[in-house]
Amino acid sequence: MLRMLTLTLLALLAVSTSFAESPEHSFLIADSSKNRIAIIDEDGKTVWAYKIGPLHDLHMLESGNVLFQTSWTDIVEVNPKTDEVVWKYDAKQHLSDSVKRVEVHAFQRLPNGNTMIAVSGATKIIEVDKAGEAVHEIALRVTTPNAHTDTRLVRQLASGNYLVCHESDGRVCEYSREGEIVWDFEVPMFGRSPARGHGLTAFGNKAYSALRLANGNTLIGTGNGHSIIEVTPEKKVVWKLDQNDLPNIQLAWVTTLQELPSGNIVIGNCHATEANPQVVEVNRKKEVVWTFKDFKRFGNATTNTQILTTNGAATEAKLGEQR
Repeated sequence: MLRMLTLTLLALLAVSTSFAESPEHSFLIADSSKNRIAIIDEDGKTVWAYKIGPLHDLHMLESGNVLFQTSWTDIVEVNPKTDEVVWKYDAKQHLSDSVKRVEVHAFQRLPNGNTMIAVSGATKIIEVDKAGEAVHEIALRVTTPNAHTDTRLVRQLASGNYLVCHESDGRVCEYSREGEIVWDFEVPMFGRSPARGHGLTAFGNKAYSALRLANGNTLIGTGNGHSIIEVTPEKKVVWKLDQNDLPNIQLAWVTTLQELPSGNIVIGNCHATEANPQVVEVNRKKEVVWTFKDFKRFGNATTNTQILTTNGAATEAKLGEQR
């Protein structure tokens, strides 16, 4: 009996130690179903919230301001201390006789202070200055054009090139500043047939996010492919996290990816129902390190997250910064 009690106590201590050592994060998060973008601190408290409409991108800037969208066409930069809108851009100005509908699913504040905006429907990337004037433009090549699915996340690389997720094409492309495709990867279906929908039983290759890693490989969130894949420049898949690889967690629509300084990967798990967390952090051994699940403040359309601090220290791997 004494031996059994000792083993039980040791087991409880191990669980307690493991929990205590697991990282606590503060983060920026948004959910379109609850019409909310918010900053959550390391104690899980909401320290700032703002009303939104549909949203597919967000950024905490070095200034402490938040760059996000309040609709498919309206992008704002807000000071969370005052709720003052300090910058805004309306993509409807790209409507024309030939372009009847535009949507924005990706944007990024660039190192030079300009802002990149991917305008779906008009199939282009624009860089605008503080006055909202276009200073550079790159035409995108889309096989199945649609204002809602031309693009998902787009990020500038250190070279100035852009890594673009073409959702409807199931393809990730790297564009030069002259608009040439210098690398591309078609997200595979892995022998499965497509299944319509957004949830756990849907299936496809709707590429949502892509990160260029320090080793030159590209990490891709496959959207309704329920997976994360790492691809070499030669287009070989060298690592993959599948829908059911994590214990007691299923991945649904894989949205944002963020690599932390530890090498861990933070995954947006959208449309996965209340049975699953909305955000998952894993290591390369496919072990769950941290999760966030809150269906009171956020819902089943929690698309985007950016980890801000880990154990009180600001992360160096901000969403939108690329090597």
